[in-house]
Amino acid sequence: MSIFHCIILGIVQGIGEFLPISSSAHLIIVRYLFNFPEMEASFETAFDIALHFGTLIAVLAVYYKDWIALFKGAYDGVVHKKKSFNCNMFWYLVIATIPGAIIGVVFEDVIENVVRNNMVIIALLLALMGIFIYLGDKWAEKRYKKQVEFKELTFKQTFLIGCSQALAVIPGFSRSGTTILASRLMGISREAAAKFTFLLSTPIIFGAAIIKVKDLIIGFNFPILIGIITAAIVGIISIKFLLKYIKKHDFAIFAYYRVIIALVVLAKVIFF
Repeated sequence: MSIFHCIILGIVQGIGEFLPISSSAHLIIVRYLFNFPEMEASFETAFDIALHFGTLIAVLAVYYKDWIALFKGAYDGVVHKKKSFNCNMFWYLVIATIPGAIIGVVFEDVIENVVRNNMVIIALLLALMGIFIYLGDKWAEKRYKKQVEFKELTFKQTFLIGCSQALAVIPGFSRSGTTILASRLMGISREAAAKFTFLLSTPIIFGAAIIKVKDLIIGFNFPILIGIITAAIVGIISIKFLLKYIKKHDFAIFAYYRVIIALVVLAKVIFF
């Protein structure tokens, strides 16, 4: 695969991982729509892990101060028995990560063999989740007069968000899309939903990357390095964009986009 293709896929990963549009689905769709050359199995595995490392770098670059505070809070809580919001939130994030991690490990092979090569299923899930995100966000806006902010999140809310993240192992659902939708349905503000979603993505991306880091090391080369750098830079831009965008806008534009790209994919499947 050429450097150009690696850059394109790095951009797709950096955008799709943090905007509610599904990075896994878009990596598949871009290859499908534009007839990217097939990669050797070993290189494809290493490259996918590299892209995850890139987005891990992005989220840590934006939220490193938050993670330092969270670890410090957890340390003070365990060692000095000093309870704080950061202590609680650290453990909320740890526990909320568990459902997605379990589902990912248990159903990885099934999803790989059944869903990843089925463009119709991926397109339908993209559109369906787009509609759900739109309706859920609009419903929450009308249903909840006072919305929950980040420092008001409870264990129950964060755990349910973590359970929703488990759906993200299926291409088309979107990790950020499912967690933001779950958050909005519980009356959590858009800003709080986005911040918790990004923090929650850190351990799950880290875990997914570390599990297969051996494959990355074995297959590491210059194109893979380009993929990591591209995904990291674009990921940082995507996070900052979304955080700024939702201060004045809803998630409608992402819902419309998901439906449109789903129709494009279905059109190619049916007519081409």
